[in-house]
Amino acid sequence: MSARSYTFTHAISRRPSKSIIDGLRAIDIGTPDLALFEAHHADYVAALRSTGAKVELLEADEAYPDSVFIEDAALCLPKGAVVMRPGAPSRLGEAAVLAPTLASYYSDIRTIDAPDFIEGGDILTTEREILVGTSARTTTGGIEALRRATADWGYTVREVHTPEGVLHFKTDCSLLDEETILSTERLSVSGCFEGYKVLHTAEGEEACANAIRFNELVIMPAGFPKTAEMLDKAGYNLRLVGNTEAAKLDGGMSCLSLRFSPPVA
Repeated sequence: MSARSYTFTHAISRRPSKSIIDGLRAIDIGTPDLALFEAHHADYVAALRSTGAKVELLEADEAYPDSVFIEDAALCLPKGAVVMRPGAPSRLGEAAVLAPTLASYYSDIRTIDAPDFIEGGDILTTEREILVGTSARTTTGGIEALRRATADWGYTVREVHTPEGVLHFKTDCSLLDEETILSTERLSVSGCFEGYKVLHTAEGEEACANAIRFNELVIMPAGFPKTAEMLDKAGYNLRLVGNTEAAKLDGGMSCLSLRFSPPVA
């Protein structure tokens, strides 16, 4: 039986918009170059498709500068999807825009309602549970709402905490396989991954912790040679993708897609 946490038949991604220059960022380290962002994004989509998955590529949405980071707007699980409620005011409308696309894959779609907030970037789904980190964008109330929404789908939701100064829980971690998580030391020291095998990013390479396991590939940002060498030696099939422009907006590999296997009709 294949692992439901990283074995997928489908993905949804959205092209970056011209308005991306107005995207949110914790620290201004420069304006994204749209042409380079588009090239990196094309490489990313090609990596997803190379596994045999069907990738629906949505057109850019100029009304929402951060909408390229599509993962924050929904959580896609084998039995249904949950429409998130993003914690940044400028992103609140993204979830509603995405809902019709989700409806083409799922008949059971649930929503997180006001006043709670939750973003997909704070959610790490493993084989045994859904870990959700409280952050500036995800509240305890939002986590409780997700717990209620997914209970009858057989998931356990566990609240953990995102380190101070880190935007999203998954900024600092990603799933590598059924039992293994890639994490920064500043996150794993909290003990949130007890019971899992943890591989740490190399010192100074914390920014590559946000990778994704997608079928046989581990897709991670290029430019982090020590961590890449460690994962290669551990036997993972790596695909490196440029991420310099998304990183200017606090974005990474997981942010750029929704990955799922829709229910078989």
